[in-house]
Amino acid sequence: MSKNTFDLPDIDIAWCPGCGNFGILNAVKDALVELELTPQQVVFVSGIGQAAKLPHYLRTNLFNGLHGRGLPAATAIKAANPDLVVIEDSGDGCTYGEGGNHLIHAIRRNPDLTCLVHNNMVYGLTKGQASPTSAEGFQTPVQPAGVILEPFNPIAVAVALNASFVARSFAGDREHLTAMLKQAIQHKGFALLDVFQPCVSFNRVNSYQWFKEHTYKLPDGYDPQDRAAAFSKALEQDPMPLGVIYRSEHKDTFEENLGIYRESGAPLFRREPDRAKLAALIEAQYP
Repeated sequence: MSKNTFDLPDIDIAWCPGCGNFGILNAVKDALVELELTPQQVVFVSGIGQAAKLPHYLRTNLFNGLHGRGLPAATAIKAANPDLVVIEDSGDGCTYGEGGNHLIHAIRRNPDLTCLVHNNMVYGLTKGQASPTSAEGFQTPVQPAGVILEPFNPIAVAVALNASFVARSFAGDREHLTAMLKQAIQHKGFALLDVFQPCVSFNRVNSYQWFKEHTYKLPDGYDPQDRAAAFSKALEQDPMPLGVIYRSEHKDTFEENLGIYRESGAPLFRREPDRAKLAALIEAQYP
């Protein structure tokens, strides 16, 4: 299988030249091909924003939801058909801002899906407002005196909530990002993959060079199953770690915990309705 399996020919990609999203798109294609998946096996769910456009540039299944509301739809899709590979894809504003509450409860539920977050520390689609992950002092047209809030730390929040897989990568390192994507997709349970993604138009601070100078890769001897060590790593700010920061292999998924699946043994899409009960219900309501 080649990367062309997921290519859409003759499309107009509405990202700025040099945008970090191109690196993420290429790594996604690499990961899907290396995992020998087909377009029919994969469903992307996205919200709104420049990051959420990524699934529009892939030949695969897509549910495009509301701003910050992708995770509930992704959870439902996985519950209805656990055979699908479900990837919820959006940006730091969509996921950590508007969708912050959904992120918290998706971690608690632990559906077997991947949450891929393009973290460019700015609202790139709407011309450069500060996002939840923008650094203190970051100046924008809306915050001309600089951001006064401490940035949201998604890695620390995910580890604190005992997410079953927490990782971080960089759009400028295609090999590392592809490896992280493959691990996230293969992991059984909720997998958060935060990706540093330079915005070349509206964030001139957190550039490709800046991320290279302010991040490092976790060493081979690092144990991602040590939760206390993972939380310590999550709090590191300069440099910030890249790699699998935390992983728990002993949590049941949302789908496994649904009693209706244990009783029936079949997901929703394989079941036939009880037409006699349905007819009786209709008759009772509309005699």
